[in-house]
Amino acid sequence: MTATSTRWADATWQDGDPPGQRRFADVGAVDLERGGHLPWVRVAYETWGTLSPTGDNAVLVEHALTGDSHVVGDVGPGHPTPGWWPSLIGPGAPLDTDRYFVVAANVLGGCQGTTGPSSAAPDGRPWGGRFPFVTIRDQVGVEALLADALGVQRWHLVLGGSMGGMRALEWATSHPGRVDRALVLAASAAATADQVAWCQPQLLAIRSDPDYQDGHYYGTGRAPLTGLGIARRIAHTTYRHEGELDARFGRRPRAGEDPLGGGGRYDVESYLDHHAAKLARRFDANSYVVLSEAMNSHDVGRQRGGVAAALQAFEGLLHVVGVSTDRLYPPRLSEQMVAARPGTGLSLIDSPHGHDGFLIETAQVGAVIRDVVARA
Repeated sequence: MTATSTRWADATWQDGDPPGQRRFADVGAVDLERGGHLPWVRVAYETWGTLSPTGDNAVLVEHALTGDSHVVGDVGPGHPTPGWWPSLIGPGAPLDTDRYFVVAANVLGGCQGTTGPSSAAPDGRPWGGRFPFVTIRDQVGVEALLADALGVQRWHLVLGGSMGGMRALEWATSHPGRVDRALVLAASAAATADQVAWCQPQLLAIRSDPDYQDGHYYGTGRAPLTGLGIARRIAHTTYRHEGELDARFGRRPRAGEDPLGGGGRYDVESYLDHHAAKLARRFDANSYVVLSEAMNSHDVGRQRGGVAAALQAFEGLLHVVGVSTDRLYPPRLSEQMVAARPGTGLSLIDSPHGHDGFLIETAQVGAVIRDVVARA
């Protein structure tokens, strides 16, 4: 990916701005890895803390599939949900804003302020189904342009989980000279067949919804919310552990409903319905498709001689974290990264919650962060 413009706009922060206030950087035209072209890209981002005069205290936090730049903070203008990693950023927190300048950006292809399918194309209409194919590598390339705009030449730490972990690892392999430490949680060095297989019915659910309209549903009064809801139900099931679901819900019917021939639901079905409706209120189906396909593209070894060669080219500190009950990114995938690159650190989060443990077990995650940022 290459930039074909050097014009920057609104890419600075001002003293006295509220912490975490969303800002925007226009980073110019971008050529994409698979041949696509975006004539203009805008990035939504938030910052906490102050960049040091030497620029050596910057930290980049990478969000997962349906996250955004709002890592911590309350619901507010432009923020449909509270911060997704509460308590990890702030004075005295693991990412201590008295010491570090913390940055989080909404990803390329997203729907929370960064250029994506709902953004205007050159003809003034939303990109919709015309939005080009984006890879994890493209997303990191755009984040590098944002770093340039912010005056960050080198990150003290890049960290994230799931899709965010993919980008943290891609930073270490695409821009090894700009990363001191990479912390990769609940992720893999390359998407597995199992992960791609779980993704396929999600994409089919959205694209098969009659309201999808080949991605050109903006302004029509119809949107593929049924398909998006089905996709979320499938995904959310993979994010949690079967033991947790059984312990929480068992075979209980939903209060006042009869699932035994009466058209009612079990409690676990009501739980999935809740998460489907919650996502449909805040997330764009086209972005879900674009970002899911970007995750399928993830392979740090592509055109680099394989995963081991790509990882060994990174001379900084690499630490990977698995979740004990993760069935989508099982701990063995973290162990494979350690085996491919001797000297890589490894931690295991003990959680009954499955893949989502990296979001829920903030005390354990915070302890790992403190350890990684303190190492020489």
